[in-house]
Amino acid sequence: MKNTPIPAEIVNKVVAESGIREIGKASIREVKRLINDIEAASGEKFVRMEMGIPGLPACKLGVDAQIKALQNGVAAIYPDIDGTPELKNEASRFVKKFIDLDVDPACCIPTVGSMMGGMAGFMTFVRAHKERDTTLFIDPGFPVQKQQHRVMGLKYETFDVYNFRGTKLRDKLESYLKKGNIHTIMYSNPNNPSWVCLTEEELQIIGEMANKYDVFVFEDLAYFGMDFRRDISQPGVFQPSVGKYTDNYALLISGSKAFSYAGERIALLVLSNKLYNSEFPDLVPYFGTPKLGRAIIYGTVYAISSGTSHSAQYALAAILKACNDGTYNYLDDVKEYAEKAAIMKKMFTDNGFVIVYDKDGDMPLADGFYFTLAYPGMSGEELLKEFLYYGVSAIALSITGSERTEGLRACVSLVNRNQFPALEERLKAFKANH
Repeated sequence: MKNTPIPAEIVNKVVAESGIREIGKASIREVKRLINDIEAASGEKFVRMEMGIPGLPACKLGVDAQIKALQNGVAAIYPDIDGTPELKNEASRFVKKFIDLDVDPACCIPTVGSMMGGMAGFMTFVRAHKERDTTLFIDPGFPVQKQQHRVMGLKYETFDVYNFRGTKLRDKLESYLKKGNIHTIMYSNPNNPSWVCLTEEELQIIGEMANKYDVFVFEDLAYFGMDFRRDISQPGVFQPSVGKYTDNYALLISGSKAFSYAGERIALLVLSNKLYNSEFPDLVPYFGTPKLGRAIIYGTVYAISSGTSHSAQYALAAILKACNDGTYNYLDDVKEYAEKAAIMKKMFTDNGFVIVYDKDGDMPLADGFYFTLAYPGMSGEELLKEFLYYGVSAIALSITGSERTEGLRACVSLVNRNQFPALEERLKAFKANH
């Protein structure tokens, strides 16, 4: 091993003691623990790009509203399972203003982060048609949603969208849906980990396929409006959604990234009016009701958590109200991620790296929370291992359902601008040694 920023003997010793057999297959949390241990052993701070967590202060509007709610005594009171009226009303307004979809407040259900919202949806959707037992993931995607399926013993299928953009998506989807076992199509938009943003054409195809085969579409909007090529704060500009093309949709809207409110675990599961009121007789044995909205609220959400943090609901309600009233533009805060991504991507490409997922149709990929990278001649696992000696961390795309096994996912959120010089020097050292 050539001279590297982190001594090879330290890295090798920590890796050997970690119990991780294949670093390229390690979970995000396992990689985080490994980097923590190498930092502790070496005394060197990594440029950390493995964790997709916010790197900005929490929205003060939410903090102030949550403090006020606590001072008013809500900590001693169980919240209603279906959510506080304040949050449900502002959520309905938010969806109309920023997605241009009409949903009743009743259809907006607070959850303990999008993780719970996803789990509640999966647990319910799989019971709606007894002959359908499988979720279809449009990948790459958030690995933990598949972990949820494994924990619950649920089936899923998956394909990498990389080679099926545009009109090619229709035939690919139909090849799965025509088998009759799919109950839900799941994807994120913008996408974790690739930052791919599905085009209007692709969303229309998904909506049309959902209508043709009467399947649910689960749209994860964790990075709401953070495709900075369009400014949804401007009149007539909206977050793209499959809801324009089908009524069979459910949305996940997270407080974590857009509003930097991750620590309070607050999100919304939003059902279309049609879906909320639809009846599926196969739900009755499990939930005592055929109505999907009632099954989710008084079946799954009740069973999982009996509701969502009372004070955090007031926080999110205050944030959404300010966005709805036009007194707060959250995009002004989170544009920092796009600016950092542009700088960091150039550092990598200047030193011989390539961007793996680089386009949406004919458009260059947006700069945002994530980007993907590879180094010619190296697999993702080899690159991830090699980065340990250079004080740089990421995760392998292979654990996200991507077929691009040469790639890594990098998250910009926890990289401070004052680390840019160190990152550039380490990348130069990597290039010199390879």
